Amino acid sequence: MSEEKKLTVSTSPFLHDKATTPWIMYQVVFSLIPIIGAAYYFFGLGAMAVLFFSVAGCFFIEQLFSKSFFSGDKIKDGSALITGLLLGLTLPPGFPLWMAFLGGIVAIGMGKLIWGGLGMNVFNPALVGRAFLQAAFPTAITTWSPPDGRYFSFRGTNIGYPFFQADNVDGITTATPLSKMKFDHVFANWQDLFFGNTGGSLGETCGILFLLAGIYLIARKIIHWRIPVAIILTVVIFSGIFWLIDPAKYPSPVFMLFSGGLMLGTIFMATDLVTSPITPKGAWIYAIGIGIFIVLIRLWGGLPEGVMYAILLMNAATPLLNILVKVKPFGYKK
Repeated sequence: MSEEKKLTVSTSPFLHDKATTPWIMYQVVFSLIPIIGAAYYFFGLGAMAVLFFSVAGCFFIEQLFSKSFFSGDKIKDGSALITGLLLGLTLPPGFPLWMAFLGGIVAIGMGKLIWGGLGMNVFNPALVGRAFLQAAFPTAITTWSPPDGRYFSFRGTNIGYPFFQADNVDGITTATPLSKMKFDHVFANWQDLFFGNTGGSLGETCGILFLLAGIYLIARKIIHWRIPVAIILTVVIFSGIFWLIDPAKYPSPVFMLFSGGLMLGTIFMATDLVTSPITPKGAWIYAIGIGIFIVLIRLWGGLPEGVMYAILLMNAATPLLNILVKVKPFGYKK
């Protein structure tokens, strides 16, 4: 009888760790709190409303396809919360709230559920939602307002009715640093980009907070260091070559790093554990590809920004990289 107790048969997983899916998701949420605080500081109540409605859209569609709409089981893993927050951070502060809600629905519905759920998706869900909004509402998603200390008021067409053209209640709009670079050849100084005193999406300000968030996530082993390091090095080297050739025409590497959504995409989207390669060598190739696409699109593409398309394109290449770049099994001989 005592011998029988020594034999235990069970199914995998055999190793248990605190790094469960909800634990990882909420670590990412914690790292986003200072960035969300900065969004409120620069853009006020409208920014918080955009984030709330993008998260609400994600929660709504996630629960709609769960067994019980009121159970809340699907919400507890944190994936819908992160998708909604990241989507909201890619949007302008004056973005209509109903569009943010619709973007959240598309992000989870088309970006995750249609592929089979969490862990099965090929593309980053937040970027799928952003790509939809870019195609469906190009004017609203490229209308920016500057930071102005209005902490308790809405912006732009935040409260416009769905599918109706609302009056723009903002008297002042502004171009983003990337738009000024693209169309006017005017480069913002690095201090404004580093500390956030620029117009743009909610997550396009305050580069220093993204650096700190990236260091925190790498230290907690939530994200792989190779991907952000490789993207940053690629952008610095590739854009630096052109800047050295003609600094009056091409922006500096510092401008490229801290303008637009590069830091947001590098730290929080390109490192998505589901849509990035599983091998170290694959991660290097994937990240270098993202960096090259970002520079190519920003300097010669039709749009001033290129982070979204760069990540989505390399997301599409991830399954192929996982096949072509495999880890050699221990003891394997060709």
